[in-house]
Amino acid sequence: MPPTRVSMIAGATGEWRIERILAIRGDPLPVAERLRRVEGKPGSPPEGRWILHGVRSHERYTTHAEKVQLTSASPELGRPGMHACLIPIRKSAAWWALAQDERRALFEERSRHIGIGLEYLPAVARRLYHCRDLGEPFDFLTWFEFAPNDAGLFDELLRRLRQIEEWSYVEREVEVRLSQA
Repeated sequence: MPPTRVSMIAGATGEWRIERILAIRGDPLPVAERLRRVEGKPGSPPEGRWILHGVRSHERYTTHAEKVQLTSASPELGRPGMHACLIPIRKSAAWWALAQDERRALFEERSRHIGIGLEYLPAVARRLYHCRDLGEPFDFLTWFEFAPNDAGLFDELLRRLRQIEEWSYVEREVEVRLSQA
């Protein structure tokens, strides 16, 4: 898959209404009314209260079998009537000092990040964007979509993921809850 850029543009316009912005760890993001999610290149230079950029590319911590499972169970994004959540995350220098195989072992073998996420598919659609190498303030942008009736399931997913060993390496996390405008 060729890399695809994404821009999360918060301001006065956008297809998503920002319901709340909550700093889980570290500094929050500035308050804004709306969010526009643009995959690919925006037509004109984006303007907003804040803008986060990422890249959708190949899966980095998954095995072939996990990738097949995730792909087959994951619904498409952009279904009508969904709620969404953008969670930008920055991990600590200690995380990045680990070798790739050590991060993988911590991520899945010890923390079961993928295994936990699979339990919530197809109710919670997800997409991961990488931004560490772009000079952005976060390492990852995580995007989730779910039906309003599945908000409780989504909250449970977040609660479980925030309890695993891997999350001890998160130094900044912001939760941006969204509904369709």
